[in-house]
Amino acid sequence: MFRWRAGSNARAPEPNGHAVTMTAADRRDHLAGRLAAVARGDRDALHDIYDLTSAKLLGIVLRILHDREESEDVLQDVYVAVWNRADRFDPARASPITWLATIARNRAIDRLRALGPRRFAAPIDEAGELADDGPDPLARLESDDEARALRRCLETLEAKARASIVSAFFEGRTYEEIAARERVPLGTMKSTIRRGLIRLKGCLEP
Repeated sequence: MFRWRAGSNARAPEPNGHAVTMTAADRRDHLAGRLAAVARGDRDALHDIYDLTSAKLLGIVLRILHDREESEDVLQDVYVAVWNRADRFDPARASPITWLATIARNRAIDRLRALGPRRFAAPIDEAGELADDGPDPLARLESDDEARALRRCLETLEAKARASIVSAFFEGRTYEEIAARERVPLGTMKSTIRRGLIRLKGCLEP
């Protein structure tokens, strides 16, 4: 249904066709307005949301799946879900990007479970290609609604699972490196991280 090239643009068009850089508050308000428009059936609004958020959401998905092709496929599912569920977005409960990121993370975890123990073709370091120019990911955990929710849910995990997930998805370490550090078999480490991600999904469910 939606097949677009993943890319992000943190600029909104003005009526004269030029772009204007938005502050964080402006972007939040703009996304909330666009989600409201999507809920009314506005496809152009969905394209705007895609342009503003696709790189960030692809980065989230890629850090979980480690596979570019699978991640891009999941990203399309994310925006189909946004189209179908935009009327459920409540700005009083979460920021737009928190709501969108939660959908992306949950779809990625669903795909991870469906794929089972398959070895992913792309290394976790590939996620670094999508890093933005903002603060370090761990620093961002203190900076916005999504981050605070993620930190809160991470704290509910068993210590080893929490440390492994942070190492894999925020510090860019491979599963092999983490398994060696923890002195456990690679398969055990993958299972630990997968179970932790499933628990995170349950905690972050919108």
